[in-house]
Amino acid sequence: MLDVHRLRLLCELDRRGTLAAVARALSYSPSAVSQQLSLLEAETGVTLLEPAGRGVRLTAQARVLIARAGAVFEELEEAEAELRASLSEVRGTLRVASFQSVLRALVPAVLTELAGRHPGLRVEITHREAAPAFAGLLAHEFDIVLGEEYPGTARPLVAGVRTQPLARDELFLAVPAHGPYGRAPAAGVPARLADLADVPWILDPADTPPGQWARNACREAGFEPDVRYSGSDLLLQIHLAETGHAAAVVPGLLLTAVPPPAARIRALPGRPRRTLTTGVRAGAGGDPAIRAFRAALRQAVRSSGADAGIVGDESEPAPAAGGGPGDA
Repeated sequence: MLDVHRLRLLCELDRRGTLAAVARALSYSPSAVSQQLSLLEAETGVTLLEPAGRGVRLTAQARVLIARAGAVFEELEEAEAELRASLSEVRGTLRVASFQSVLRALVPAVLTELAGRHPGLRVEITHREAAPAFAGLLAHEFDIVLGEEYPGTARPLVAGVRTQPLARDELFLAVPAHGPYGRAPAAGVPARLADLADVPWILDPADTPPGQWARNACREAGFEPDVRYSGSDLLLQIHLAETGHAAAVVPGLLLTAVPPPAARIRALPGRPRRTLTTGVRAGAGGDPAIRAFRAALRQAVRSSGADAGIVGDESEPAPAAGGGPGDA
């Protein structure tokens, strides 16, 4: 009988490439990972790893196991979800990875809702950007990941993950209202990006979806943005716009969770929207805690005051006592 935990380690090695990377991700020592994989070789009776320079590489037999592992993990997730759904209450621990705007605008209301409806459920929240969060999801560091997709920059499918859209959230410009970069476009008229060609910008890093999207939007408007400040802290982005130092692109959802900024907030041409998503491991969508969290998220979006249209499966009810499983 194959050990599932060791099989997961083999799949992590396939995803991450080195024993050291697997060890760092799972808080093991490289020697412990190597020992577990050696035991997996003993269980299978075949060689799974072979030397490659200073590291190792997977053999053809290892890839046979990995090709089958996804279906095995999904079946186990479904079995665990059905087992939890058979209980009389939603309980246990749900580990969530989220990013800043959702943490500020939605998560407090979600926690309040869940504490009232499901007092036996412990929710743990970690601030984590989407790319490392999805890796943590597959490594069982998290149970659900809140993600985002920007227009024209859809996130590639992740093997072993099922993603469900939650809502669409309009993107806005935050423009200095005073100082040398101050602008005063009419409040009801979308701002022209080309008019900001000489204004410094604070944008998310270029290798992130929001940073990539904002830079491309400026280029399509005919100029290369003068990105003097780079970072994913949306509160800093708003602050630099308020103090007259830079323009920024901010999501409407965040604007519902902070005091009205002193910067000028203007619509973008075409009224672009990002899509908020939730991702879980394949087979885990029927878990009562995950269903409860998704339902509370949808309710929080409706109550947020943001112009963020729900696009997830609204027909899925919040789990009641003993509710049966569903899936994303």
